[in-house]
Amino acid sequence: MGVDLGDLAVKETISLQSLSGKKVAIDSFNMLYQFLASIRQEDGTPLMDYSGNITAHLSGLFYRTCRFMEHGLRPVFVFDGEAPEFKEKTLEERAEAKKTAKKKWKEALEEEKLEEARKYAQGTSRLTSEMVEESKELVEALGLPVVQAPQDGEAQAAMMVRQGLADATASQDYDALMFGSPYLLRNLSITGRRKVPRQNRYVMVEPEIISLEETLQTLEIGRAGLIFIGLLDGTDFNEGIKGVGPKTGLKIAKEVETLDELIDYVKEKYDYQFEVDIEAVFNLFLDPPYTPVDKLEWKDVDREAVTELLVEKHDFSEDRVESSLDDVIEQTRERNSQKSLDEWF
Repeated sequence: MGVDLGDLAVKETISLQSLSGKKVAIDSFNMLYQFLASIRQEDGTPLMDYSGNITAHLSGLFYRTCRFMEHGLRPVFVFDGEAPEFKEKTLEERAEAKKTAKKKWKEALEEEKLEEARKYAQGTSRLTSEMVEESKELVEALGLPVVQAPQDGEAQAAMMVRQGLADATASQDYDALMFGSPYLLRNLSITGRRKVPRQNRYVMVEPEIISLEETLQTLEIGRAGLIFIGLLDGTDFNEGIKGVGPKTGLKIAKEVETLDELIDYVKEKYDYQFEVDIEAVFNLFLDPPYTPVDKLEWKDVDREAVTELLVEKHDFSEDRVESSLDDVIEQTRERNSQKSLDEWF
């Protein structure tokens, strides 16, 4: 789930158009799980092809990515690698939560409580290795770069932005800021009119950008302090202290200067000891493992490969797929033509 910095991060609402030409390193697993959770039928059943294969992730990935490309974004999809050892407990807890959600989903269906059923169904989402490979296949067919991270995809994306290979990291989580990404983009995968859960009303969700430097200056802390807040609140790698949220974490982060001081502080104040090697977690955020990338390449769309995967293999509407590809290719051609014209003059 990542760290929730709440209202601490300094956010600015932007438009997709304003990101034209920007290289955006996308936390792929984060985005794919959003599609798996949200693209479902009324009773919570995920979108499937005629053979019963789940295709919600491919549907969301294709149509949303086409929209990115139509607006001139240059997406780079970064995929998770192996999880570090101290994340095992988190993964076990998530697996258990999925079992519980699946049970409640079934019970809600039996009681014909469709809204509850859909809510619980979202918590059962599972991304298989086959889904991951097909997602990579689709991204490459669209002519976009795929980067495989050694561990955390968000960490890899953040390092690529730090090194100037991309302009921003895209994720719903705030971990990218703790990993040192100068810019974080949120809401890219959920932009648009969205229904408020359990309410009969809709809201407009717009993309937002968060500057790490501006956030740190406003909070009057350094990046280590931001990591302290995450450790206190809880991350994907440690539980955090019950009752200590982002605002309390900020107060504590301003009172300590080193990790040792933080450990002593929570032991004395809360009689609390971190359940994992917190120094290893801190160092993971401070200097995460990543795969060096020399350069990124964007290629032409392979229409045949996209059609074969989506239409022939997974029963997508050929007309819709072709129409989306036509729009992407046309917009790309017009943009390149305008760029050439501008360079000429």
